[in-house]
Amino acid sequence: MNARAILAKLRHAQGLDEAEMSWVAQALATGQLSDAQAGAFAMGVCLNGLTDAGRVALTLAMRDSGRVLEWDLDGPVLDKHSTGGVGDCVSLILAPALAACGAYVPMISGRGLGHTGGTLDKLEAIPGVVTQIDAQKFGAVVADAGCAIVGATADIAPADKRLYAVRDVSSTVDSLDLITASILSKKLAAGLDGLVLDVKVGSGAFMKDMAQARALAEALTKTANAAGCRTTAIISDMSQPLVPSLGNALEVVEVMRVLTGQGTGPIVEVAAALGGGLLANGGLARDAQDGADKLREAIRSGAAAERFDRMIAAMGGPADFSQLWQRVLPEATVIRAVPAPVAGYVAAIDGEALGLGVVALGGGRVVESDQIDPAVGLSEILRLGSYVEKGQPLAMVHASRPEDADRVAAQVAAAMTLADSAPDLPDLILERVG
Repeated sequence: MNARAILAKLRHAQGLDEAEMSWVAQALATGQLSDAQAGAFAMGVCLNGLTDAGRVALTLAMRDSGRVLEWDLDGPVLDKHSTGGVGDCVSLILAPALAACGAYVPMISGRGLGHTGGTLDKLEAIPGVVTQIDAQKFGAVVADAGCAIVGATADIAPADKRLYAVRDVSSTVDSLDLITASILSKKLAAGLDGLVLDVKVGSGAFMKDMAQARALAEALTKTANAAGCRTTAIISDMSQPLVPSLGNALEVVEVMRVLTGQGTGPIVEVAAALGGGLLANGGLARDAQDGADKLREAIRSGAAAERFDRMIAAMGGPADFSQLWQRVLPEATVIRAVPAPVAGYVAAIDGEALGLGVVALGGGRVVESDQIDPAVGLSEILRLGSYVEKGQPLAMVHASRPEDADRVAAQVAAAMTLADSAPDLPDLILERVG
């Protein structure tokens, strides 16, 4: 078995068997496959595609290229993954709420990508929190708090890490097969009993239309279930930010308002829709509705906040963070309103443009080595259908310098369309898959 023979099969659309997929994954992880050969493999998959069986084989091979976690706990091991959107901080609410309901949640998350924020970056806006921890500590935090949200260690799906870097420079990122294998290889390496996927669609998501979102949701659920992990998905609307703030510390503020009983809204509905079925699949609820009710009660009662506090303290943050968050989170030095140029209803929001505005403020990365300013971002963003008079704020810009605030305020104003009549509002949960 060798790279040239495997690449020739891919070029002729002959497909690869499990042994060949395993060889490729190990060769990616060990460096036996050169960058040129890795790029050729990615391009071959991108151009010719894989069968359902081939997608499963690649996913499992990439999972098995590194360590697969095993758990000995008194409850189901469950997790959630989102394909990314703006103002999407559901994980920070859902993980502790699931833990409060009896699940264990070893959530391996990522950093900001493009215009979307990263869960790890949001957590690290909390002073002292360290998300890159070793496997022993990861297991201890999960066992004690019921949840831990961390970055992948070097021994988790190393084949994916190598292939992802090659895909980024070879124009093969948008392959359905490679996206599916990339997402699921890391999730399945966490040793899960059940998984739920939030596939976003709309102006603030990577998937802009329903057909793309449905294809991805079906590929992910079919592959994960065939790989032995009970998985469902929802397709949720991302035509506007899920919470009215974008930026790392500002989104943590929105999370803490929910966990401490000071706020609710679409983020709770998405969390309940995702977690309800997950609890049912894990045997912790009669059905999805019962699971959703249990999650809402865990949030309302403060049980989720208590789990969040335990996780944050174990990962280096302040003890009793839910009592201290208003005093310890970083704040921007410049806060400026974005005035509406005319009166009208908010008829459309370009979520991607808003996300890129946060990146321009320093709240995201242009290159991997960029340092993030956790305090910057946008807050008080009006929702679709809101009416605003001329000169009233569309949003607030939080910046480190006045010139940055001025520049991004203009971007925000251009990203929000005002009209004489209110738009039809989309459903929050568009479809359930699996």
